[in-house]
Amino acid sequence: MSEKLFKSTAIVSMMTFISRILGFIRDIVIARMFGAGLGADVFFVAFKIPNFLRRLFAEGAFSQAFIPVLAEYRQRGDKDLKQLIANTSGTLASILFTITALGVIAAPLLIMIFAPGFIDNPHKIGLAGDLLKITFPYLFFISLTAFAGAILNSFGKFAVPAFTPVFLNLSLIACAIWLSPHLDEPVMALAWGVFIGGVVQLLFQIPFLIKLGQLPKPRWGWKDSGVKKITTLMIPAMFGVSVAQINLLLDTLLASFLVTGSISWLYYSDRLVEFPLGIFGIALATVILPSLSKKHASASKAEFSHTIDWALRWVFIIATPAAIGLIWLAEPLLMTLFQYGEFTAQDAHKASLSLMAYGLGLLPFIFIKVLAPGYYARQDTKTPVKIGIIAMVTNMVLNIILMMHYAHVGLALATALSAMLNAGLLYTGLRKIGVYQPDAGWGRFILKLVIPNSLLLLLLFWFTPETSAWIEGSAWQRVTMLFTLIAGAMLTYFAALSLVGINVKQLLKPK
Repeated sequence: MSEKLFKSTAIVSMMTFISRILGFIRDIVIARMFGAGLGADVFFVAFKIPNFLRRLFAEGAFSQAFIPVLAEYRQRGDKDLKQLIANTSGTLASILFTITALGVIAAPLLIMIFAPGFIDNPHKIGLAGDLLKITFPYLFFISLTAFAGAILNSFGKFAVPAFTPVFLNLSLIACAIWLSPHLDEPVMALAWGVFIGGVVQLLFQIPFLIKLGQLPKPRWGWKDSGVKKITTLMIPAMFGVSVAQINLLLDTLLASFLVTGSISWLYYSDRLVEFPLGIFGIALATVILPSLSKKHASASKAEFSHTIDWALRWVFIIATPAAIGLIWLAEPLLMTLFQYGEFTAQDAHKASLSLMAYGLGLLPFIFIKVLAPGYYARQDTKTPVKIGIIAMVTNMVLNIILMMHYAHVGLALATALSAMLNAGLLYTGLRKIGVYQPDAGWGRFILKLVIPNSLLLLLLFWFTPETSAWIEGSAWQRVTMLFTLIAGAMLTYFAALSLVGINVKQLLKPK
């Protein structure tokens, strides 16, 4: 794998890490000021709707369709490339503007569709509709931001698009702290934070496009051959991308029928799972997909299989202790990060239960990111989509069954169980078609991993303070206790890895 690829991966991972840290600070501020009450619940719904559409169209199906066509047009010359960008940007902006206008007008109806549990509460559904009218235009700005980012990435400017999400976090933090005290409905400040964040993210990327000379005047180009090709490629891609997003929306929809706070509890617990998933999953997927594609093209079946094998071992080494930590330290993590101001000890406890359930799915979540590229690298997009649909339907059924017995925790558990099914089917499929054959030594490898993880769990069992210590402790005391536990657990784990003969350095790069 080239040095340039590793450098690009490191840049993306570092920028993602910075964004995630600021995202935590953003969530801490929101939790402190709005807790897990009615205001927080309606904001998370009003933000999730345009965010769902953004992930579905802009960063999902559109990006997957646009980037290959963009690469093709780059080979034709600058004139054809600029024509494609002009036609695509004009067409995309026109469609987005129309969708945004309709979304703002139909905001109350959209709330009824995506959060039907709010209907019985006039204040709740009215406030959610007002918030959505402000947050919905985020779809317009962030989709054009994703379009600009795709162009920059194709020219090797990875740092700019990767850093851009930081501005949304900064905008939300600023509006929560300085704007909310001046509004009759303080939570409206968060909606304005989303709107401003969308504008700033787009404006931030424009100077870099100008510098590249890739900002031609947008024009309507629906009949342009390049635009038609992008549209054709988007349709199958939308099915694949929509699976995970529909699952998330379904969780929110069902949670709207539960007690006030359920949506917020799920949001905060999901955010903690997203941290290791985002850092490890994105970095790993970024590294192995180009490598798998190259090895498939060169018909190196053994090396293709070995790369997947290497990635799976890497997941076990990193994600297993992370999952143990998330599950065992669920309540201390939530108390340390969020239990201040309006976010109560009861909120932390309720969110910790769903975090434990999500934690069970951490390994499967990352396995999916490792196994799916095994299909994409072979230009097989249909199989992951079929498997994803099976997992989505399973998740829907489990959601309804488990929610009846375990409320919001059941929704998180259903997500984890459907991820296990998804990962299992992806793995079985790769084995069945013969593109992945496990390398020798897996049994010995798993047995060796049992010792470090057992020692880590014993350390956490003996040294984690009682719940009362976390509740009564100051912010500084909580941070000190949590940092000491995590640092001690990490040192113990990696020392034990070395003692049992697992050389981490050898697994940092595939052979």
